[in-house]
Amino acid sequence: MKTESLYFLVTIIGTASIIMAGLTIALGALAPSLGEGKSVAQALSAIAQQPDAASTITRTLFVGLAFIESVAIYCFVISLILLFANPFWNYAIAAVAKAGG
Repeated sequence: MKTESLYFLVTIIGTASIIMAGLTIALGALAPSLGEGKSVAQALSAIAQQPDAASTITRTLFVGLAFIESVAIYCFVISLILLFANPFWNYAIAAVAKAGG
């Protein structure tokens, strides 16, 4: 009976990891894409109002886009950690091995 509950624990950890990785990727792609769209729209509006400052606005835009994109990359890394390097897996596998399963 105890081994069955440990296998259930492994199943729960796997399911939660997959669901959370999916949510992390979904929100990690949605929020930066909205931010990038808004920043590009504002930059184009600013360039249309002041064409002389286009080089400064463009340079600042690209730096801002790099920072925004880094959020999406961090979310991707977190989802990979949840799927492949989850620290709870070691606990669950050790518990199953200790129970003799």
